[in-house]
Amino acid sequence: MNKTAQILSAIPGNPWVGLQKADQRWRIYQSGQGSISPVIVEQPTGLDTVTFDVAICGGTLGILLGAALAAKGWRVALLERGKLQGRAQEWNISRRELETFIRLELLSEAQLAEAIASQYNPARITFHRDKAQTAQELWVTDVLNVGVDPLYLLEALKQKFLASGGTLLEQTPFRSATVHPNGVSIQTGPSLKTTDPAQPSTQPSPQPITARLLIDAMGHFSPMVQQARQGKPPDAVCMVVGTCATGYDNNTTGDLIASFTPIKNQCQYFWEAFPARDGRTTYLFTYLDAHPSRPSLESLFEDYFSLLPQYQNISLDQLTFIRALFGFFPCYKDSPLRYPWNRTLAVGDSSGSQSPLSFGGFGAMVRHLERLSQGIDDALSADLLDSKALAQLQPYQPNLSVTWLFQKSMSVGINQTLAPNKINDVLSTIFADMAALGDDVLRPFLQDVVQFPALAKTMLRTALRHPALVASILPQVGMSAVVSWLGHFVSLGRYSLLHTMESTVDTRKTSDQEQYYADRRRDALKYGSGSDYD
Repeated sequence: MNKTAQILSAIPGNPWVGLQKADQRWRIYQSGQGSISPVIVEQPTGLDTVTFDVAICGGTLGILLGAALAAKGWRVALLERGKLQGRAQEWNISRRELETFIRLELLSEAQLAEAIASQYNPARITFHRDKAQTAQELWVTDVLNVGVDPLYLLEALKQKFLASGGTLLEQTPFRSATVHPNGVSIQTGPSLKTTDPAQPSTQPSPQPITARLLIDAMGHFSPMVQQARQGKPPDAVCMVVGTCATGYDNNTTGDLIASFTPIKNQCQYFWEAFPARDGRTTYLFTYLDAHPSRPSLESLFEDYFSLLPQYQNISLDQLTFIRALFGFFPCYKDSPLRYPWNRTLAVGDSSGSQSPLSFGGFGAMVRHLERLSQGIDDALSADLLDSKALAQLQPYQPNLSVTWLFQKSMSVGINQTLAPNKINDVLSTIFADMAALGDDVLRPFLQDVVQFPALAKTMLRTALRHPALVASILPQVGMSAVVSWLGHFVSLGRYSLLHTMESTVDTRKTSDQEQYYADRRRDALKYGSGSDYD
């Protein structure tokens, strides 16, 4: 057994088995031969009755939106393939982002305080330099420094959802859906809890669930996403492995992004570290494509365990591993994803509403929770549930699209030759320039929010002070990527200007339909310019 098999097999729950399943899915992505089963069809005939206003498929993060919509008085059904519960591993986020739960009255101040399992300060940013240079360290406070307890948070939101009249359907996996003119009929599969996968199910098929609107919160690998994207390979992938362990000598500070090695295996390795309530969590992540020759998660884990002692200055023998964490996150330039079918909407990771630099998940869902809950409320009230109207809830966001160039500059093409420390040198220089320009420039970027003034200042400073470095990036990323970036950069500036101008204009309309579109344009400008951070 290799080191990964030895350590993961000894962790409670045997995550070694889960790693093999994740790698199997990764190999299917790499081969480009995954089968696509149509799960959405459209029928011209109407439904006799429609039971719910909204059906949300995917409960782990869908409960956030479900609780918000139920609190607004809508009839909401939440479908979860297993049991709706959180995991032991904390979700890291910034404290100011958690205020969303207070503003939406989903949690009380006391509940939010209870949901916070850990806090730390400060966090480090550092990149490897060659022997002739000393690695610089930047330290920031109050960024991703709060660890939320998913077990408590999801239970509190579940109770809020039920108290507001929501219907929770656990052990109810989504199978398919038929879109009708007046609603969606959702067919669910047999309970995963009671069905032996090796034997055909003898249980009668459950009755379809009907709703005016179907919301897909099933994540990156949703069957609805697969059908909508028609098997298109991802434009980029972020691979992540990590553990939570006890035994570390220092567990009072964290790392937001750190690198201490040059390029290895056509990958630049980055690290994160977060103090947790029951240990210290460390991640290794890298950006790449889905080429068949890319490493497996198991191979990445081998490098993780090989490098972890150097990263944390500790022997593996001193650590007691209590959890293993791993996954790969596909990213598409065609995001956020807009479904072509009426009465269907992708949210969270299903929609790809995060930059290619982030992992999506909890943080991205929280960021858009207010916008989505209000927008869906407006769509239901105005009965604007066709694909054109719902597309306004997932608009183009230039502040996310501009980050594709950054992701490209942090990755290595499969046949590309770069100086071993090229990526570290670029990042070290750019982060130093952002830090020199102040917190107004650096902090939003660290929270996955890019704003035009901050980006323009950074690009100008770097171009003037390090023109040779900027010129050296062009061959790495390619001219087409630069041209595409310029278009998104101009759009980001335009969105920023229009958002500022619109804030002084009365946008009240005479009808609910007109108001819906006006409000969605306002939201698109606000979030697309990163002004939601202000």
